[in-house]
Amino acid sequence: MWGVLAIALKVSLKDLSPVSIVCARFAIAFLILSPYLLFTRPQAFTIFRKPPIKLVIAALCLGFNYYGFMKGIEYTSPSNAQVFIQLGPVLFAVIGIYLFKEKINWKHILGFIILLSGLGLFFWEQLQAMTSQGVYSLGIIWVIAAACAWAIYAVLQKDMAQRYSVNQLNLFIFGICAVIFAPMVKYGNLTGLSFNSWMLVIFLGLNTLIAYGAIALAFRYLESNKVSVIITMNPIITFILMYFFEKMNVSWIKPEHFSVASILGTVLALGGAVFVILFTRKR
Repeated sequence: MWGVLAIALKVSLKDLSPVSIVCARFAIAFLILSPYLLFTRPQAFTIFRKPPIKLVIAALCLGFNYYGFMKGIEYTSPSNAQVFIQLGPVLFAVIGIYLFKEKINWKHILGFIILLSGLGLFFWEQLQAMTSQGVYSLGIIWVIAAACAWAIYAVLQKDMAQRYSVNQLNLFIFGICAVIFAPMVKYGNLTGLSFNSWMLVIFLGLNTLIAYGAIALAFRYLESNKVSVIITMNPIITFILMYFFEKMNVSWIKPEHFSVASILGTVLALGGAVFVILFTRKR
């Protein structure tokens, strides 16, 4: 879901503003999940009466993550955003080190060095190919901020998933975030959407529901570091798809700049991320 998400978001920017897309994703996910829970588990709605403060913070962090990632894709490209958003799982692992009172060893440090070297090489290579370098840099800043917000969300979600059901947590998060972004939506743009554009928007909402339902369950059944390692594989899916789109000369998305240096930077960044996460044991 997340491997194809960045591409779908980039295409949707042709018709809608970033905040409209973010709100639509949360609203559609909520509108699908809420009737299901209303009939199968109506007690799930009691969480709106007195939500835990951790859940409120998690919702705000995920809302910012969505918006920051959206702005990053607007200013850069799907593959670029996917590479830098992998800082999220790494930060999640680092926070885990602090929470579990573990010492940072040479393996963590080596992983960080590899990760930062890869990100630096990838950033420099992509920057050389960009005509609007200031805009590209701003986009990367948005993505890094989104990654930080996601790490906080993930820690809180991991903690609450032991006491609340996955659907109950997502019901609150989706609903609150939809309400927060609703006043900023340009509703006039929605009326002029074509059938294909509406299908894309609906897909983005379903993507939110499926992906975050899946990852919440993953946090319940797997150690955090294993979940994070799997997440870092997302850019591989994006890169492969963008490569095929470039070869097919599709007109609905701008081709990306793939060079040996940028691919090497990506491999180093992902390798460093996996190295850090794998050696962060969760007790």
